[in-house]
Amino acid sequence: MSNHLFQIPLTKLQGVGPQKAEEFHALGISTVGDLLEYYPFRYEDYRIRELSEVKDGERITIQGTIASMPSMQRYGGKSRLICRVTVESMLVTAVWFNRAFLKDQLTLGREITLTGKWDQRRRHLTVADSEFPDRSSAKTGTLQPVYSVGGSITQAAIRKLIDRALNQFGSLIPEILPPELLDKHSLIPRREAISGIHRPENTREGTEARRRMVYEELFLFQLKLQAYRATHLKQADGLVQPVNNDEIRSFVGALPFSLTDSQKQVINEILHDMKQPYAMNRLLQGDVGAGKTVVAAVGLYATVRAGHQGALMVPTEILADQHVRSLGKMFEPYGIQVGLLTGSLTERKRRDLIASLQMGLLDIVVGTHALIQEDVFFRSLGLVVTDEQHRFGVNQRSILRRKGMNPDVLTMTATPIPRTLAITVFGDLDVSTLRERPKGRKPIKTYSVKHQMMDRVLGFIRKEAEQGRQTFFICPLIEESEKIDVQNAIDLHIQLTQALPELSIGLLHGRMTAGEKEATMALFAAGKTNVLVSTTVIEVGVDVPNATLMIVMDADRFGLSQLHQLRGRVGRGEHQSFCILIADPKSENGQERMKAMTETDDGFEISRRDLEIRGPGEFFGTKQSGMPEFRLANLVNDFEVLEQARDDAAALTAMEQFWSSPTYAELRENLARDANLNGEPLD
Repeated sequence: MSNHLFQIPLTKLQGVGPQKAEEFHALGISTVGDLLEYYPFRYEDYRIRELSEVKDGERITIQGTIASMPSMQRYGGKSRLICRVTVESMLVTAVWFNRAFLKDQLTLGREITLTGKWDQRRRHLTVADSEFPDRSSAKTGTLQPVYSVGGSITQAAIRKLIDRALNQFGSLIPEILPPELLDKHSLIPRREAISGIHRPENTREGTEARRRMVYEELFLFQLKLQAYRATHLKQADGLVQPVNNDEIRSFVGALPFSLTDSQKQVINEILHDMKQPYAMNRLLQGDVGAGKTVVAAVGLYATVRAGHQGALMVPTEILADQHVRSLGKMFEPYGIQVGLLTGSLTERKRRDLIASLQMGLLDIVVGTHALIQEDVFFRSLGLVVTDEQHRFGVNQRSILRRKGMNPDVLTMTATPIPRTLAITVFGDLDVSTLRERPKGRKPIKTYSVKHQMMDRVLGFIRKEAEQGRQTFFICPLIEESEKIDVQNAIDLHIQLTQALPELSIGLLHGRMTAGEKEATMALFAAGKTNVLVSTTVIEVGVDVPNATLMIVMDADRFGLSQLHQLRGRVGRGEHQSFCILIADPKSENGQERMKAMTETDDGFEISRRDLEIRGPGEFFGTKQSGMPEFRLANLVNDFEVLEQARDDAAALTAMEQFWSSPTYAELRENLARDANLNGEPLD
């Protein structure tokens, strides 16, 4: 909406004095523009319906004739008014609570319109609203908007004021969207849409009005992100990394497994970006076990072959150690040197490693946040890969990027983000997705059981151990907590050692030293430990192909995406794997999560359900800064519109005339008011 309406104070509307304006200000409404963009969150339907099409318990509006004199009952200062009404040759009992003043108006034979909750069995209507057609019927036959209100502002008051604003200033509502987008999506004009949202004539008009304004809301948000990309990220100041396709084919061909079609497509997208004169900024997302590490390895190989260095930042030392071993095997035949930089290195080893990086003797370094310390420098950093990127803050990621001259950046996540959320939260990134699993991987069978079934669970552990398989046993806490009655790792380790004396039981948790963790994991990886009791320190990336059983204690305490991550630690070998979730059946949200886990092992479906259960702001466990609050749009339901809006915004900002033509002046004005484009980059 043009600046003009946002400059007209509410006091310009009849009936709004300073005190009333202050009350509206508490709702975030200070100007006529704010008021017109204060949308209803639902509608009350006052359209008359036939009783035959109404279900029990529904809210309905019916019209009839008063067929009996009203009777009044009083109790404890309250009242109940009862009257019979003939509706479509049926006798209906209408009941009003605390509406004693209506008694004299309920005269025999008078027509009346009633709105309320229908009890089909008793033919009984609990009346919420009533009107007489022989007077003015303001609501009958209409859809009435319902707004968030507070203080002394009632629904009637805000409806009346919005009506007044539309009548007085509606003609000043400008069109923001260019004609080509209105035509492309068959969108109604903006003035019509804002009026239709606040006072729809019928459902169709309300739907079309909402569709238009949802598209606009998502389009304007995407326009900011795409304009930022066009003005900041796609400037030709990145490294042009020549990629030799024959060398890449040879490297991929030497791998001990075949790449999936999905992996090949994503590798092509990454290598294409690396050849461009602007810095790559790509998000690689894929389900657990989809093979993201191999894709990253091809990118790291390409940057080394182009004469640069690569860095891989991961959230835990266990994962860093594992990556160094797997990358080392892949790169050893090519003479590519891989180093490990974590907080537990001795001072001398750390000094030597940093010197090797600065002199270019080390090609690739894998590390934790130790990589971003001030004294770590590269000779020529070409590619930065961040694994499980949502574990690192914006600042940590950007510090690593600044250690090179605009290196290419690949951020990876094994928490599959619903595409809508990826486009929204990481809208300034290109998104690549791995959907397929490597060939030969069997689906993991998942079961949800009660705590009372622990004996059967122990029997399952014994059975797997007899066949030479191993078990992960996860619990939420390290030690006993007075606040939360959940099984803890240390107690569980003692109990399992007593219950399964013939088996070797290991213990892993976050308070152990790096050396202790490494030794524990090495024993488990070598098959010398049958069962590993652990906290969620093993959630990300740990790869033990012989582990076939994942048991999660107090599973209802974990988030859905976290449970899926834990399940992904098994099923990495040739044998059938299982996941057993031990949960409290009384936990309502927990049961919803258990149902999702046992019904599907598709990470994208899991994340979609997680988004529905928790909402976008909580999807990453903590509220994501920069997560926009939309007034109308719903990221779960409006994902198709979001994708359209993203594509349209990208095409528009790529056109030279967008930045100069009068046709797009309103859109440019809207961008100019956005602080993000003038302040810190959207990393």
